[in-house]
Amino acid sequence: MCGNNMSAPLPAIVPAARKATAAVIFLHGLGDTGHGWSEALAGIKSPHVKYICPHAPVMPVSLNMNMAMPSWFDIIGLSPDSQEDEAGIKKAAESVKALIDQEVKNGIPSNRIILGGFSQGGALSLYTALTTHQKLAGVVALSCWLPLRASFPQGPISGVNKEIAVLQCHGDCDPLVPLMFGSLTVEKLKSMINPANVTFRTYSGMMHSSCIE
Repeated sequence: MCGNNMSAPLPAIVPAARKATAAVIFLHGLGDTGHGWSEALAGIKSPHVKYICPHAPVMPVSLNMNMAMPSWFDIIGLSPDSQEDEAGIKKAAESVKALIDQEVKNGIPSNRIILGGFSQGGALSLYTALTTHQKLAGVVALSCWLPLRASFPQGPISGVNKEIAVLQCHGDCDPLVPLMFGSLTVEKLKSMINPANVTFRTYSGMMHSSCIE
């Protein structure tokens, strides 16, 4: 199975209306593609921002009886103590870092790039931001969790993103990634980066989905 960028089509891109001086890289959830999120972002775009919504490679997913679907890495289970696809998560993070490098080559400094994602994509965006040497503008993490959380040291991280701004959002009726996962993640994040820069918002009645807000 070819899990590199070559096996996935080119990202869905919403170009900046004017010269792009900033970028948002947004990662979709399991089984999805970048198209839906690129349409959503096109509806709220800023004229100087380029929006990049890559598509995950297609791979068998253990959680879904090994059915092949777009996935950033394998998901073995959805409980907090489930085994995790460490090699797959790290490989996926390298792919995201390569996307950031590409935008830097295009003239957008990394500290003008926001990384975001929904569900599995949000998990990958958090992991990437906390492990990259690229200084980022911020992270938007929707309905997700922090993967490989035991691999992070106790206490504040060193590195370029220890002051990064994180906006984490979660529905309080999420049956797939329970709100508890979001709450545990926010507590872990506050111990690792400046807690004043972590914002956690919950949405009443929202399930594993997004809303206009």
